[in-house]
Amino acid sequence: MGFKCGIVGLPNVGKSTLFNALTETQAAQAANYPFCTIEPNVGKVAVPDPRIDTIAEIAGSAQKIETQLEFVDIAGLVKGASKGEGLGNQFLANIREVDAIVHVLRCFEDDDIQHVDNRIDPITDAETVETELLLADLESVEKRVENAKRRATGGDKQAKAIASVLGQALELLKDGKPARLTEPNDEEEARLFREAQLLTAKPVLYVCNVDEASAADGNEHSARVFEKAKAEGAEAVVISAAIEAEIITMDPEDRPEFLADLGLDETGLARVIRAGYQLLDLITFFTAGPKESRAWTVARNAKAPQAAGVIHTDFERGFICAETIGYDDYISLGGEAGARDAGKLRQEGKDYTVTDGDVMLFKFNA
Repeated sequence: MGFKCGIVGLPNVGKSTLFNALTETQAAQAANYPFCTIEPNVGKVAVPDPRIDTIAEIAGSAQKIETQLEFVDIAGLVKGASKGEGLGNQFLANIREVDAIVHVLRCFEDDDIQHVDNRIDPITDAETVETELLLADLESVEKRVENAKRRATGGDKQAKAIASVLGQALELLKDGKPARLTEPNDEEEARLFREAQLLTAKPVLYVCNVDEASAADGNEHSARVFEKAKAEGAEAVVISAAIEAEIITMDPEDRPEFLADLGLDETGLARVIRAGYQLLDLITFFTAGPKESRAWTVARNAKAPQAAGVIHTDFERGFICAETIGYDDYISLGGEAGARDAGKLRQEGKDYTVTDGDVMLFKFNA
C-alpha cells in the first residue's frame, strides 16, 4: 500500500531543493529556470517515530525499520496549465496520481532567483495553482455529470449516485471552491467520489519556504499563508529549504548543535513528513521480534486483515486473527511476554479496527 504526496508549486519556489533534502539525494536537478524538473522524481522517506526505537530495544531486535512515505517532485506549473500551457497536461496528470498535495510557496526575497511573475506573493502563487486545478476539474466534472444524468434517466442507480455527488462538486467548483468540500450522502457516493480522482479533492499541505533568518518563527509572507490555511481547514508548515539542503551534507552528530544555533528543535523536513502523514490520515502499527522491529502504515479505521495485507497479500487472504498489544502496555509490561502474563495480549478478529501504536502478530492460513 503506497501513499504519495505530490510536491507542487510555481517554478523556482524551492520544490526540487525540498525534494532533494527530503530524500537526501540530488535526484531532482535544482536549477534557476522553469521546468528543470521534466519527469516527476519519486523518493521514499522514513517517517520519524521514536516509538520504533523503544520497541526495538525491548524486543532485542537486530534491526529496526521505519515506515515510509513517498514524495513526488512534479514539474512547475504556469498559468494556462488547465489548457495545456507549459507542461500543463503532464503536470495535471502527475497530480492525479498522488494522494495529497504538498504545495510549496515562496516566502523569501532573493534578487538572484527569479520569480516567474517577478514578484513575491505566496497567496497569489497559491491561487494561480489552485485556479488551474479547479478549471481542470470543472471541465471534467461538467462532462461526467451530464453523462451521468442521461444514464440516470434510464434507471441506472450508479449513474444517479454519480450525478448526485459530482453534481454537488460541480456547484462548488462553479463557486470557485475546491471539490474537497463535497459531502457525499452515503458510502456509495463517497466511493464514487474518491474514484473520480478530482484534483481539488486532494488534501493540501502548504509549505512556506522562508529564508534562513525566518526558519524558526516564519515571516510576514508565511503568516499570510497560515491565515489562508486556517480559513480553508488546511495545514501549513514553515521550512527553509536552503537550510535543509545544508543539513543533509553535515555529519549527523553535528546537526543538533547546528539546529540549536538557529533556534530550531528539529528539522523542517521532520515537520513536513509528519504533516504529510497526518494529512493523509494515516496511522502506524508495529511488528516486533528478535530479527527486526518494523513500523507499518495503514489508513485510519483500517481493519486487522487490511493491516495484515500491508505486510503480505497472503496474510490478508488467509487471515485468522491478530495477537495485539497496545503500545503503552507493550512498553510498561516489558514486551510480549509481560503483556501476555498480564492478560494484555488480545486475540483480535476480522472486525477489529487497528489503533495507532498497536504491536501486532498475525496468524493466517498459508
